[in-house]
Amino acid sequence: MDGLGVRLKDARKQAGMSLRELGRQAKVSPSFISQIENGRSQPSVATLYAFARILNVSIDELFDQHGGEAVEHGLVAGSWGPDGSMNPTNAWHPSEFANRISVVHPSHRSRLAMAEGVVWERLAATPEHAVNFMKILYAPGSTSTAGGELQSHEGYEYGYVLRGTLEVTVGSETFTLNEGESLGFDSTIPHVLRNVGEGDFEGVWFVHGRRH
Repeated sequence: MDGLGVRLKDARKQAGMSLRELGRQAKVSPSFISQIENGRSQPSVATLYAFARILNVSIDELFDQHGGEAVEHGLVAGSWGPDGSMNPTNAWHPSEFANRISVVHPSHRSRLAMAEGVVWERLAATPEHAVNFMKILYAPGSTSTAGGELQSHEGYEYGYVLRGTLEVTVGSETFTLNEGESLGFDSTIPHVLRNVGEGDFEGVWFVHGRRH
């Protein structure tokens, strides 16, 4: 999780952008970006989306590429069950299938930790730009924006509640989702997610961008 700052710094340098210019476009201070890059602070979900848009990188690229799913040549021991069937929890596909098949054990999920106790876990890697399949976790009281204001980004979002209670405001509409409920919305409409329950919120989230 500490590697997020390093990956953001690499993306900024590859884009040839200074701290000051990135801060100006993202509407945050250069010192705040420096703190993120040095692992001393964490961005909100909205700020992370802003960085990705400005630097022209996908959110998927910001996950730890080495802490996620294992890709091996051949299958590891224990991949096959006693009945001859494949056990997907510990079977990793050959590298030639890496762009077509992604199998991820919970202990190998790549993670992104953000401000206010928000954590994303990548459920599967994808070669598509601006496509994210994730498990999201929100601590009690946490929101997708640092101040709780509405923000927008490209694409569509689809979510399913595993446990907890999530309040989602999209434009002028507010929805309260509980376990088993789901929703989808156009992410270009200003929105904010907020855990209004007493415990942690967990959900499965799919975000599909527009550009590719």
